[in-house]
Amino acid sequence: MSSIIPQDLIDSAVDWADSLGYLGLALLTASEAAIQPIPPDPLIWKMVLEAGSGFEILLIVAIATLSSVGGALVGYLIGMYAGGWLMENFVSEGNILRLEKLVSKYGALGIFIAAVSPIPYKGLAWVAGAGRMNLKIFIAAGIFGRGIRFGVPGVLLGIYGENIVESLNWLTFSLICVASLVFLIPAMNWWNSLLLEEPISE
Repeated sequence: MSSIIPQDLIDSAVDWADSLGYLGLALLTASEAAIQPIPPDPLIWKMVLEAGSGFEILLIVAIATLSSVGGALVGYLIGMYAGGWLMENFVSEGNILRLEKLVSKYGALGIFIAAVSPIPYKGLAWVAGAGRMNLKIFIAAGIFGRGIRFGVPGVLLGIYGENIVESLNWLTFSLICVASLVFLIPAMNWWNSLLLEEPISE
């Protein structure tokens, strides 16, 4: 989703949140999981690279994870009372069908996939709330998924941060792009194929 958001808007939001420290991190991650489209990942990476200890990195990841799941709970409540209106006005019909298929067919796995991937977590929270998905399963899958999404890059940047930055050149950038395509192409094919699957029978 970040590809359709102006980069200067992302940069401004990250700079604003960064100026507030941990509070800004919590506000950005929570609001992204509930309703707004700016991803918190650039802020998390920036804060991890500037962290002074392993404990601080763990704290950053924990705040991001718990705040994101807390924001998703707000999204769940929004879905319970206004999910239909929101999805009709802000989510394409195709994505609504895909998100509904993720919840109805995959349940907790669907929540985990959205939490750990670029699939709109807030959209799935709306759908889960509208469908009254089991709240404990929703929370557990969100914590696990968001913990991986924020924790793995956080740990890698914390350990290899400076080396990663110094090693970035045209060759490593090209290799990263190729590796990303190897993952993204099958993932996008699967995402698009959700529309072709047979509806779940009641």
